[in-house]
Amino acid sequence: MSWKAAARRDPGGYYHYRTERGSVRIFMTETLFRDMEESLGDQIGNARRFPGVLDVVITPDAHTGYGVPVGCVMATSGTLAMGPVGYDIGCGMAALRSSVARDQATPERVREFSKRVMRRVGLGAGSRGQSVTRERFEEVVRGGAEALGAHRGQAERDRIPVEDGWQVPKDSRAWRGQHQLGSLGGGNHFIELQTDGERLWVMFHTGSRGFGHGLASYYFELAMEELGLRRGEMDLGYFTPESRHWRDYKNAVAAGGNFAIANRLIIGREVARVFEEVFGEEPELVYEISHNLAQEERHPDLFDRPVWIHRKGATRALPAGHPLLAGTRWQTTGHPVLIPGSMGDTSYVLRPLPGAARSLYSVNHGCGRRMSRSAARREISQAEANRRMKELGVLVNAGGSVPIDESPACYKPAEEVVRAVTEAGLAEVETRLTPIASIKGND
Repeated sequence: MSWKAAARRDPGGYYHYRTERGSVRIFMTETLFRDMEESLGDQIGNARRFPGVLDVVITPDAHTGYGVPVGCVMATSGTLAMGPVGYDIGCGMAALRSSVARDQATPERVREFSKRVMRRVGLGAGSRGQSVTRERFEEVVRGGAEALGAHRGQAERDRIPVEDGWQVPKDSRAWRGQHQLGSLGGGNHFIELQTDGERLWVMFHTGSRGFGHGLASYYFELAMEELGLRRGEMDLGYFTPESRHWRDYKNAVAAGGNFAIANRLIIGREVARVFEEVFGEEPELVYEISHNLAQEERHPDLFDRPVWIHRKGATRALPAGHPLLAGTRWQTTGHPVLIPGSMGDTSYVLRPLPGAARSLYSVNHGCGRRMSRSAARREISQAEANRRMKELGVLVNAGGSVPIDESPACYKPAEEVVRAVTEAGLAEVETRLTPIASIKGND
């Protein structure tokens, strides 16, 4: 019998599912829940296995991840887990908005915008960006946006503190990042020209590149050795506060987050320059936010002490009046949440509501895969992928081939995923954005 039969629908718009170690709240519509991968039952159970877990939430875009689902939110009393952060530490979203009218995006300008961006931003898994000295690199991974002279106010944060005593592990592959600042990477990372129906926007998604991956791989191995895990159990690694590696991993997550912040800032500057060259105006930053982190947070309405919130493929969603927004421009409105669709689907800007407390002040980070990359390559032809994007009127990679494993058919419908959020009262829709041109690294 399917594990789903044991889950119970709550009138609040989510499911209660009791694992062997405790309950989990799954925020999905009935359609999304029915279509969810059967294998996620074990991964959801894994999220409750770590010591010190206080609560677990699954977001509507959930799909198979490392040990736990992508779309997992986990609160602990201090344990820092590997899988619930993942390899792309600090990965996240940013959005730029202009006052340029939609009709200014002529086919010629859209193609020119795409070509120029593709020349200035490194694309693909092994792509290079700016190369900096080791000393400058150390400044960036400790200072984030502040190391680049930015003090924004339109971002979740400009930097995450890193202790002076922590050093990038010399025998890790994290130093690859020294040559990758300002590069997009591959996979589901993208730069997209969009419209709200009146004005032009740009939304982009990227993370900590080889730096974050190198750090994660290094600490995954240490956790596996410390806990005596087998190779197939590596995704279930963790450090308790008593571990000699706990503090180092905490700082590594912060450093990876800072790299990702700086990487998005550099990409944003390049994209804004291209946008001004092509459309005659520099767009403004709406918001920048991460969705792969573990960070200590205070939620006095939920916990009587600070807790560590892990968000893997999940986005923080703080409504108006939340203490963590005190003193920011968002304290009376709640901050924006950026939810991308596939390259052929709607993207959204949401505004969190008080009901987000039920989801550990978190929502999904996108729409979530419904087809694996290998399955996509088996089932979708290149001609079919190219034809579908042409039918949708979206220019991909300045007219190049569409990455098959990023085709719209590989992703859940954006409207259904966002409906799970709004019907549960976690957030409300502020802006809908449709794609005009999409840029992705072909791996």
